[in-house]
Amino acid sequence: MIVYGSSLSPYVRKTLAFGAEKGLVLENKVSRRGEPDPDFLACSPFRKIPGFRDGDFQISDSSAIITYLEALHPEPNLIPLDPRNRARAVWFEEFADTIVVAAAGPLFFNRIVGPRFMGRDGDEDVCVKAERETIPPLLDYLEGLVPDGGGFLLEDRITLADIAVASPFANLDHLGFDLSAWPRTRDYADAILARPSFAEQVAKEKRLLAA
Repeated sequence: MIVYGSSLSPYVRKTLAFGAEKGLVLENKVSRRGEPDPDFLACSPFRKIPGFRDGDFQISDSSAIITYLEALHPEPNLIPLDPRNRARAVWFEEFADTIVVAAAGPLFFNRIVGPRFMGRDGDEDVCVKAERETIPPLLDYLEGLVPDGGGFLLEDRITLADIAVASPFANLDHLGFDLSAWPRTRDYADAILARPSFAEQVAKEKRLLAA
């Protein structure tokens, strides 16, 4: 099974971590900038990452890939079976994917992706707005939800909820975003990102950004 796209993307990172928590071996392929892989384009005709291939099956979008992996390998279940917790897991994934990433993405793009990989000056006004207005309310929300002193969001075990919510915090860490005003959220995200499913990916990302 192949996952296409850089793990600097929270969506790619989430997908790889989900597979790792399942005990699956997912090959990660990253195209060179300006040289899209035809196999990737076959999986993702609109060039959205991650793309995914498993033999003759191909699809894109992290949620779709995770749905496939969960159905193909139901144990250990990472999307809870209990109806309420299942719904909560889907909500946390949606919250992370469409709200947290939308808020933090412009900051990451303008301070890292644009200047570092595209030779483009970042828009600092966009960054300041994200830091002061867009991101803090989301962290306030999480601060009231995450377990104190470690732990998980659902069922006292790792689930999709934790994998999805923690993934964009690696990007905030790469940015040096100050989470001292949200200590429970900081400690929670650090603990999830320290799991083997995330740690190796994040270490590689740090080496790439330090080069």
